[in-house]
Amino acid sequence: MPAVDPQPCFLTPKPVQSNSPLFIYLPGMDGSGELLQTQISELASCLDIRCLAIPKNYLATWDVLATNVLDLIHAELETSCQRPIYLCGESFGGCLAMQVAIQSPQLFKRIILINPASSLHQQFWFNWISQMTQFVPSSLFNLGALGLLPFLASLARISQSDRYRLLTAMRSLPSATVNWRLSLLRDFHVDKNDLQRLTQEILLIGSGSDLLLPSVSEIARLAEILPNNRTFLLPNSGHACLLEKDVNLYQILKDNDFLEFNINTPKFITSTASSMITKSM
Repeated sequence: MPAVDPQPCFLTPKPVQSNSPLFIYLPGMDGSGELLQTQISELASCLDIRCLAIPKNYLATWDVLATNVLDLIHAELETSCQRPIYLCGESFGGCLAMQVAIQSPQLFKRIILINPASSLHQQFWFNWISQMTQFVPSSLFNLGALGLLPFLASLARISQSDRYRLLTAMRSLPSATVNWRLSLLRDFHVDKNDLQRLTQEILLIGSGSDLLLPSVSEIARLAEILPNNRTFLLPNSGHACLLEKDVNLYQILKDNDFLEFNINTPKFITSTASSMITKSM
């Protein structure tokens, strides 16, 4: 029988919680879906988490990737259709999240964009680098990943094990896949009018010490376009902020009133009762 190419899939890092909002995480350029690990334990107290995993050799356009994600979400909804969906995209995944959201704007109750790479194609150095990488021998890509690490993350704020996890994820991609995903970022474009049709609550999270991207200015730009948004700044964080020991995505969402602890919980529950529920989970 002919081999079947692997397709994007959802990882389910915790047992399914069909009474909780569905939380869809779209990862950075590594596409592994595994770098959310340090955040999962607390997020899972009130969210049903799915992490997108993109196969290492899967080369697809933005439109195809967005369709893949939507197909996976609809498959999840076949078993529990009446619940809110949160869409969270980080870096490369932030670009994908915008593509997914404009294809199905009514599907998502809330959207979280973390250091979206939507500004990368505007950097004068990026077009040059993204075109030159195709001439770099595959054997040198591991060295390139090591050299990029200090720009990708604030290493002093990340545990040694998570530094290794990040480097392993970066090195796992074949050079052809790296070049392809860089080309996607180089050609990334979302129409401003399409973004303005996203009327749900959107949280824009930016790292103030991002050495890879101008994330703070990018979330400020997006905040001028998106009609119902709020911004949250992590002043000391690097690009891969979710790996940092002092960054707690659950707490950020809670502080910005972005969480529903149970879709069957009455809306009139008091803040005191909510606090008690949170502590008991």
